Amino acid sequence: MLKSLHSRQNDVFLGLLRSKREAQRLRQLDLAIRLGRGQATVSKVERGTRRLDVVELWSWLNALEIDFVTFTRELDQNLKGSPVPDPRFRATRCKDPTDKRRTRKDAEGR
Repeated sequence: MLKSLHSRQNDVFLGLLRSKREAQRLRQLDLAIRLGRGQATVSKVERGTRRLDVVELWSWLNALEIDFVTFTRELDQNLKGSPVPDPRFRATRCKDPTDKRRTRKDAEGR
């Protein structure tokens, strides 16, 4: 499966995260201070160049005084509200270990 960093779903997630900060009239620097991080980290997350793991998201939401479960429910509703299949998440065919066809790597002796 490909990473979701540049998917439409991630754009929805990042938009919601940013809107929560802006709704509280906080600058990126204000949030960064609450997190004990630099402003650049907040910027990178909001631009989608840095990922948050679930524990970091929990800390981020706590810094914004937002309940984790409430946020994830809202995110779920936003994602369900505009479902557009992302072809990067389609199932890929696994290689059959009994398949005897030679690959280019096999032919080249690798």
